[in-house]
Amino acid sequence: MLNFALCDDNLNILNKISKMLESIFINNSLDGKVVFTATDAESILTYSSENNVDVYILDIDLKSNISGLDLAAKLREHNKNAYLIFTTAHLEYIMLAYKFKTFDYLAKPITIERLEETILRLFDDIKCDSKNNYISIGTSSNIINENDLYCIKKQGMKLIYCTRERSYETYSSFNKIETCLPENFVRCHKSYIANINKISNINKNTNIIQFDNFTFCSIGPKYKVNLMEVLNNGNITSHLECINS
Repeated sequence: MLNFALCDDNLNILNKISKMLESIFINNSLDGKVVFTATDAESILTYSSENNVDVYILDIDLKSNISGLDLAAKLREHNKNAYLIFTTAHLEYIMLAYKFKTFDYLAKPITIERLEETILRLFDDIKCDSKNNYISIGTSSNIINENDLYCIKKQGMKLIYCTRERSYETYSSFNKIETCLPENFVRCHKSYIANINKISNINKNTNIIQFDNFTFCSIGPKYKVNLMEVLNNGNITSHLECINS
C-alpha cells in the first residue's frame, strides 16, 4: 500500500483533494491510502518523523514562514525516496519545485481528471522502476514499500506478503520472485523469506526470528548457515537486540 500525506493551508481544498484521491483509488483498484492531512508544515513534519509516507502532495504557498518548497527540503532530509507532487496557483514556482526530485506539478484549481492522470502514472512508474524501494505483488495493483514488509510466507500455491498493517496474497512461488527481491530479503526457511532489516532478535537454539513488530518466523536447518553469514557479513548483527547462541 502507498501512504499519501497532504499539506495545504486551505482546509476546503485539502478535504477536496483527499476525497478525490480516495475516489481514484477505489475506481482504479489502486492500493493507496490518505494517512495524514495537515494545514501547516510543522504537523506534517512531526507525523513524517514517526510514520512512513510514500507520496506527499504539498501546496507551495502555505501562507506561513515555511513554504511548500521549504517543507519539501526538510522532508527530503530523512526521506529521499518519497514521491513529491506540488500544487499551486502560482505558475512561476514550477521550475523551483522540480529541484526536489518532483514527480509532478498540479496547477490549481485541480480537477479529478488531472489528478487521476498523475496518480495512475505514479503507480506505473513504481511498477516499472526496478531501482526504487517498492515491491509489486504479482500482477495485481498492490505495491508495498520494502520497509513495510517483514517476511514472505509460502503457503501451498500462495505467497503471503506480511506487513504491519495487513497481509497480501498472490499465487506464485519463491523461484519466481527471489531474483526480483532486494538483497536484504533472504531465504531463511523452506516456507519463509525474511527482510533482515526488520529483524530484532534471533534465537539460534529454537531457530526463531523475531521481527520488530513482534511477529515471528522459523529458520530452517538448510538455510541457517547462509542466513547467519549474510547477517554477519552485512554487519546486521550489530543492530539486533539479541542473538541467542
